[in-house]
Amino acid sequence: MRQIRIARPDAGIDGLDVVEVEKPVPGPGQVLVRMRAASLNYRDLMTVKGTYGGPPRRGLVPLSDGAGEVEAVGPGTTLFKAGDRVCPIFCQSWLGGGLTEANTAGALGGTLDGVLSDSVVLHEAGLVSIPEHLSFEEAATLPCAAVTAWHSLRHVGDVTAGDTVLVQGTGGVSIFALQFAAMMGARVIGTSSSDEKLERARGLGLDAAINYRTMPEWQDEVLRLTGGLGVDHVVEVGGAGTLARSIRAARVGGSIGIIGVLTGRSEVDPTAILFRRVGLRGVYVGSREMFEAMNRAIALHGMRPVIDSTFPFERARDAWRHLEGATHFGKIVIRF
Repeated sequence: MRQIRIARPDAGIDGLDVVEVEKPVPGPGQVLVRMRAASLNYRDLMTVKGTYGGPPRRGLVPLSDGAGEVEAVGPGTTLFKAGDRVCPIFCQSWLGGGLTEANTAGALGGTLDGVLSDSVVLHEAGLVSIPEHLSFEEAATLPCAAVTAWHSLRHVGDVTAGDTVLVQGTGGVSIFALQFAAMMGARVIGTSSSDEKLERARGLGLDAAINYRTMPEWQDEVLRLTGGLGVDHVVEVGGAGTLARSIRAARVGGSIGIIGVLTGRSEVDPTAILFRRVGLRGVYVGSREMFEAMNRAIALHGMRPVIDSTFPFERARDAWRHLEGATHFGKIVIRF
């Protein structure tokens, strides 16, 4: 079978090579999944460039997010059968409850080989069923970006109808956060450097749009739009370049789910956090339990992920380069 590996860790995107390997055989409690689609996250770009905790392991199979169908199951497997449509969970050992050091160790495309392979073997507990109305390409976008957005809104922000949520940009996590927040009955304010993208976002439920290129002090506009109070929850994907403004844009006692480092790293002045009593929490994807709850909501509302573009397996490098170009709206998918 085909598999894409990081063959040359110092070569960035050009270090990704297609290799031929033997198809694995599922053992006790394991499932052999024929992958049909995969999707990229910003983490995957950082991984191949060596900026995600250091240089990647030589031979690592990248990508955490994918979808496929069960080819075969090993002895004692009871949760799935041949023909079932499934997605892997991001942290294979985080099934439920709070995050611990132990259950962060099994991240696909990081400590463990990822899904950019014709077939993968995973433990049955590391899979969830796909909502029936979704295609493989749509389902492949869920494991990291969608679960992260869900985690931030439901488990950090405890967002309910009537709340106001701020989302940043139009990448995968932000678009999912917009869709979920609108589904929850929240008012959504969004930022982007593109008026065209903001207009597209309005079609997904965005209530108020701010172009941060023409309005660099966008936190002031957020305060104006909320009558000087600020938003209940911020889905913070920017990092150092946006965090101070996000703190100012949050209401007193509001919350911020810290997800990304798109604008780099720096120290944060805690003064505004203290005086505004804003709660900040890092969001590291989510558990199998969260994934299944999210899928129930997606199925109930018939929600569909937004796919920016789809690349064939043989052009996986082009998918990475498109992600690097940062012009996408929604998710970038690789079709097998």
